[in-house]
Amino acid sequence: MDILLFSMPDSFEHMPAFAIRMPNGALVSLAGNVDRHHRVSVADLILVRDGVRGVVERLLTDLKPHVVGLSVMTFQRNTALRLISLIRSLRPEACIVAGGYDPSMVPESYFATPDASVDFIVRGEGEITFRELVRALEAGTDVDSIAGLTYRRGTTLRHNPDRPVSSLKDGEIRLPDRAARVLSGYTLLGRPIDVVETSRGCTFDCGFCSIVQMRGRNFQTFDLARVLADIRDACSRGARAVFLVDDNICLNVPRLEALCRAIVDSRLNRIDYTLQATTSSIANHGASLAPLMKRAGFRYVFLGIENVLEDDLQFLHARRKNTPRRDGGSDSLAAVRAIEHLHRNSIYVVGGLIVGNPDDTRESIEANLEFARRYVDWPYIQHPTPYPRTAIAQEFQERGLVISERPEEYDGTTAVVRTRHLPAEEVEFMRWRAERWMKLHHMPAAIRHSPLFVLRHGYRMLAHTFRGSSLSSLLGLEDERESFRRYRDIRRAERGCINDL
Repeated sequence: MDILLFSMPDSFEHMPAFAIRMPNGALVSLAGNVDRHHRVSVADLILVRDGVRGVVERLLTDLKPHVVGLSVMTFQRNTALRLISLIRSLRPEACIVAGGYDPSMVPESYFATPDASVDFIVRGEGEITFRELVRALEAGTDVDSIAGLTYRRGTTLRHNPDRPVSSLKDGEIRLPDRAARVLSGYTLLGRPIDVVETSRGCTFDCGFCSIVQMRGRNFQTFDLARVLADIRDACSRGARAVFLVDDNICLNVPRLEALCRAIVDSRLNRIDYTLQATTSSIANHGASLAPLMKRAGFRYVFLGIENVLEDDLQFLHARRKNTPRRDGGSDSLAAVRAIEHLHRNSIYVVGGLIVGNPDDTRESIEANLEFARRYVDWPYIQHPTPYPRTAIAQEFQERGLVISERPEEYDGTTAVVRTRHLPAEEVEFMRWRAERWMKLHHMPAAIRHSPLFVLRHGYRMLAHTFRGSSLSSLLGLEDERESFRRYRDIRRAERGCINDL
C-alpha cells in the first residue's frame, strides 16, 4: 500500500520557521514500523508554509496514497480539519487517519462534519496500532480487536481499549525511517537538524503536561546501542545538530551520563546536541553531569524551570521536579544551581517558565520575568494553557478563568486564561514586553554559534522578535500598547491561518 503522512504547517511563536524547522519524529517512526513492503512518504508541512496547498495537491496526485495520516497538536486542529477536507476532495478513496495529542484527547472533534472527518484515530503511542491498522486495511479484515483505535461504527463512535505502552527494550519499536521524507530543509540557525528519542514518558504529574494524559505515569528507555544507531543514521543523512526529544531524560541520570560517555567514545560528539531537563536533576548532579554533557557536544539545554514561586509550582504540580534535595531538606534555588552548573560548562540555557497562573499578580509575574532576565540565555516563557483533559484545564474551568476555547489560540504564547487579579491581555502584554529584549541579549551568542546564518538572517530574526514595533515605539515616542496591539493582529493573522488551504 502507498501511505502518505503529514505533519501540520503551524509553528510556535518561539520557533520562527526560517530559523528553526524541526522534523516530526513520530511520523518517521511510524514509517519505520509498518511492514516493509509498504511504500511510506513523510511530508513535514512546516517546510512549505508558503505553499501548502500546492505541495499537498502534488503529493496526492503523484503518490496516489491509499492511506493518509496526520499528526496534530491542539493549536493545529483547525488547520488539520481544513487539510482533511482538501484530501477528501482530491483523494476521496483514501483512508484518513489522525494521531497525536489532540485527536487522542478529543477524538469527537475529528468526526464532526462529513467533509472534514477522519476514518480512524490512533490514540496514544502509535507505531504498533498503526501497523496493525494498515495490516487490517490491506487484508480487508475487521479492526475491532486493534487496541488504541477510535472509529465510527454506524452512528456510534467506537473506542477500542487503550493500548499498553511499549516496553522499548524488547525491540518491538524499530528505528525511524528517515528515507521516507519527501521534503527537506530542517535547520536550527542554519545547521541541519534532526530529532532522536532515547526514552519515553515521565513519572511526574505536572498539571499542565499532556504526556501523562497520553501514556500515564511511566518511563521506558531504548537500549543505548539503538540510540547510537539512531544518531548515526541522522548524521549520515546530513544532521549537524540533534535534539533529544525525550519527555524527561533526566529521570535516570546515570543512564544520561552513560549516554554522554557513549557519544564521546563513538566519536559522535562532533555535532551539537540539545535536550530537555528538569532543574532538580541538573542541580543535584550537575557537578559531574554538566562536564560530561559538554564533552558529548551538548550546546543548549531546555530547562523546565516552570516558575520560581512556591505557590505557582504547587498549582502546576511541578514542585517536586524543581526542588533539589540536600541532607533530607529542600532548597528553593534549584533553578539557580542548575543554571550555574550549565553555564560553568559553556552550555546555554533555554529557560522554560509559565506565567499567568490563577493567583498570579503583577508582582509575581514580574518576579519570574526578572529571574529570566538575570539567569537564562533564551527565554521560552509561556502562559498556562488548558489543553484537553489536563489537570489545570479542569481547575481553570472550575474557577471560571478560561476566556477562550478556540483551539488555534492554544499555542502557549496566547493568553487564553486570566488570573484572579489580571486580565489575560495584561498577562500576555507583560510577557511580550519583557521577552523581546531578553531575546535580543542572546544575539551575541547566536552570532558565535552560527555567524554566517546570523549575518544573512539577523534582520529577519530581529524583525520577528520585534513584530508590531515601530521606530517610534522603540524610541519611546509611542505607547508600547499600540505596538502590542499590532503584534496581536499579526499573531491573529498567522495563528492557524495557512491561507492557501
